[in-house]
Amino acid sequence: MDDKLLYRIPEVARYLSLSRSKTYELVRAGVLPSVRIDSVRRIRGADVTAYIDSLRSVA
Repeated sequence: MDDKLLYRIPEVARYLSLSRSKTYELVRAGVLPSVRIDSVRRIRGADVTAYIDSLRSVA
């Protein structure tokens, strides 16, 4: 996820092979950090990578 700085929730969900609702759940729980720009929620590519790396250390 290095081609853009910010991603929409559906893009992140597709990348992680998760549903949109599961991705929103991760955002609400604070597991997957996000930013709000006006009324739009975006996720940084670096945060997606960090989330994936954190999964590796738990397993």
